[in-house]
Amino acid sequence: MRNDVPYVLCFGGLSDKRIQRDTVQCILEQGVQSPATPFVAISFLRGNQQVLQSFFGKWRPDYLFSHASTSFSLKTFQSNELFEGKNTKLMKDKKLEANLSMVASRVMAGLNMNGLKFLLPLWLGALTGVTVRCVFAAVAFWITSWFVKEAPVTRRQRIGLFCLGAFGLYGFMFYYLLGISKTTPVSSAIFNSMQPIWVFLISVFFLHEKATLMKIIGIALGFGGALLCILTQGSDDLAHDAFTGNMLCMVSSLVFAVYLIVSKKLLEEVGVVTMMKYIFGGAAVTGLIVSSIIGWDAPLLTDALHGKWHWVPWAVLAFVLVFPTYLSYFLVPVGLKYLKTTVVAMYSYLILVVTTVVSLTLGQDRFSWTQAAAIAMICISVYFVEVAEAKK
Repeated sequence: MRNDVPYVLCFGGLSDKRIQRDTVQCILEQGVQSPATPFVAISFLRGNQQVLQSFFGKWRPDYLFSHASTSFSLKTFQSNELFEGKNTKLMKDKKLEANLSMVASRVMAGLNMNGLKFLLPLWLGALTGVTVRCVFAAVAFWITSWFVKEAPVTRRQRIGLFCLGAFGLYGFMFYYLLGISKTTPVSSAIFNSMQPIWVFLISVFFLHEKATLMKIIGIALGFGGALLCILTQGSDDLAHDAFTGNMLCMVSSLVFAVYLIVSKKLLEEVGVVTMMKYIFGGAAVTGLIVSSIIGWDAPLLTDALHGKWHWVPWAVLAFVLVFPTYLSYFLVPVGLKYLKTTVVAMYSYLILVVTTVVSLTLGQDRFSWTQAAAIAMICISVYFVEVAEAKK
């Protein structure tokens, strides 16, 4: 071992690997400021070399020891200024960045519902729309990965991410786009906001989480609001099959809740761009297979091939692909990285607000007191569940 290595970084002891990784990278950013600076890392965590390398981001230790018991006569890395001063300011900046990322992401997600309602099914079939979104995002994230250096992933991780995209993310988009093509944007947003409720139900029944009274009240209110929306909304010129569309949107929110639970664990081990490129890659493959079997339904593309260009639908499609599909999915993990899950979940209210305001303005929905009551019940239910979670 070289004798001129100036730093030794020891880490371990935190059960949450994501928090451990963020702490390590925060120390490196303030202490070992240049990625070229040599240092030794000693890990007291279990894991292979590839998993442990993911903790360092753009930095690479000259030596990496796991479960080490050897003593090193090297300068120990200590800095009170780092932990008390610079680190505090850095985390405040990161939290501000995370909050702004969530605001931007949820606003784009709200506008996404209005954009999709405009496109489906007149200009683009629902299943074809899923395939187009997944293929575009997969290509975009793979291109992004050429410019963002992240730790390598194992073969097992690649397969896991690919399957999560092929079944989880594609399943969510499959049910969601089919649903919104049959119901109104506001109704779809109502069921989309139920995701935190599904997460807690799954946690209670499968992850042995305690069901407190406040959570039970919240879940009951949430399902009451969903039933109110399903049973009272009739089909009309804005929603030609509201009941089926609402049920499909509710199923999509359940699928996405499962996707969130699984992806949260994977996010602790891999980088954001790496995660999204493999997930969308799996979703794109599934979409291409399904569309090849069922057939392509894209009047907008067909007209373009015959020289008929409809610029407004093309502009809406470009917006949906670039902002809600690519940027929104890119920004959500930034929020998850530095904010509590309870705070991130609260931002789902923005989707409801944005979608409702835009839908009423554009005439994509009509004001309904029963729909307003359903929104209020689900918002209160999510608040009850999140407050109960925050008190754990």
